Parts: sequence; structure tokens; C-alpha cells
Amino acid sequence: MKAKHMLAQVTDFDLKLIRLFKTVSESGGFAAAESTLGISRSAISLHMSDLEKRLGMRLCQRGRGGFSLTDEGLQVLQAADAMLAAIENFRTDVNGINEELRGELNIGIMNSLVTQSQMRITNALSRLRSKGAGVRINISMTTPSEIEKGVLDGRFHVGAVPLITPISGLDYQSLYEEHSFLYCSDQHPLYEWAAQVTATELKQFDAVVPSYRMTPAAMAQNQQLRLSATASDREGIAFLVLTGKYIGYLPDHYAKQWIDSGRMRAINPQEFSLQAELAMVTRQGRRPNLVLETFLDAL
Repeated sequence: MKAKHMLAQVTDFDLKLIRLFKTVSESGGFAAAESTLGISRSAISLHMSDLEKRLGMRLCQRGRGGFSLTDEGLQVLQAADAMLAAIENFRTDVNGINEELRGELNIGIMNSLVTQSQMRITNALSRLRSKGAGVRINISMTTPSEIEKGVLDGRFHVGAVPLITPISGLDYQSLYEEHSFLYCSDQHPLYEWAAQVTATELKQFDAVVPSYRMTPAAMAQNQQLRLSATASDREGIAFLVLTGKYIGYLPDHYAKQWIDSGRMRAINPQEFSLQAELAMVTRQGRRPNLVLETFLDAL
């Protein structure tokens, strides 16, 4: 009978490989994890093979049939989640008795908020970092639904999202009120007479609308448009509006750079506008975390 492989100890290198395995599993494969990890698919494959050798078991199937975890891989992933959570809990507990703030803040942010003039997130992150060199900030730019999901499952400590329909298990803290208008570019036929355009006339022109969740008011406004394209975030909408072939809603603070340079113009802003509340979201019943609480206080 073949002797069972035993892991003698868990080294720092093992932790690095385990975190990589967790990211690959959450991403759904090597290719999907490339951008998150910032390394090539071949490098990910080498690291995964190394981890499998160190653990003495095959963790996943990869190939033409796609990516999937083996039974052993699923058990290792569960053990990894528990171990990494225990490490973070230990770090949190130590922070409570250490004068210098230490630990990580994992924050999910939807794109384009950096141009918000109030800069509440930026200023809070600055104050958090000033508390000590032991604070590490990890920002992930992603969609609102992924942020809420990440806060629920513990990947993110906190996230910035539009307040649409509160999800059970999450707390929402009001952050900004955001105003959006319908825009066209200077290459679009509507540009010269944008201020006088009616809802009926808009139906003649292609529009890009968000593919993410929207408030009922935003859905009603976008339904007045001729849907010809979708975008998963505001940057995608801006890309298509700037082609001169599409119109679309954008936050005023995000569009300002193109408004000021004459490359965009709001279409009948008295008629076509939206307001949305943006909020910071955290998980209900979370463990005390000094880094997170310091950040929230700074907000």
C-alpha cells in the first residue's frame, strides 16, 4: 500500500500557494484568475502543480473539459477558508491589544467613484493609512452585485455600491447622492441641438444601458431609450458614448472631464436625469475588526 503523504508544517510559501488556489477556485479557472493574480496562466499552472505536490493530492481538473475541483480539492478549499479566516481573526485580536494598527482592509468599489468631488472614500483611506505602516489596503474594482456578494462571503470587509434593494445580512451606510444625465458625444448627430431633444426623438438613436442592477427610476428612464448595447460598468458606457454612435446615462462627476473639453454634452438635462444614493456596505454580525472600524469611523 502506498504511504499517505503528510504535510509536515505550513510555511509562508504554502500560505501563498493556498491563497492562489483559493483565488483560482473563486475565479472559476486559471484563465479567469490571471487578471486578479497579475500573473500568467502558465505561472498559475506551475504554482498549482507545486501545491498539489506539497499536499500529495490532485486539487482540480483542468483541460478541454473545463475547470473543476476534485473531491479532495473541495475539502482543501474548505480547510483553506477556515485557516485564512483564523489567521485574520488572530490578526484582528492582536490589533485590539497593539498600539499600532495592523492588518488588511479588503474593499470593493464600483468604478468611477474616484471623480466624486467629496472624496469621502479617498480621505477615509488616507486617514486609515496614516494610523500606521502596518495597514495594508487591498482595493478591488468590480460590479455592485459582486461587491455585495463578496461582503457576504467575507472576501471584502466593506464595499461601495448603489443603494437599490438592501440585501438581507448586509448593513448600508449612506455615502453620496449621485446625479446622472443622458449624454452624447461631439461626434453624435444630437450634439448641436441636445438641449431641445424630446423622448420621442430619442427613440431614433442607439443607446447603451447598464447590464447591472438599477433602481426602478433608472430602469424607467433607460426603457425610454433604443437599447442597442449594454455595459457592465460606467466606464464601458463612456467608451460607447465617446464613439459618437450611442447615447447613455453617466454620473455628472464622471462625465465632467469630457464636458469641460467639449467632447460630451447632456441631452435635455431638465427632462433626462437620475438621482441615486451610494452606500458603504458591511456584513451584519461581523467579528470586531479594528482596521475596518477605523476606516468606517473615518468616513
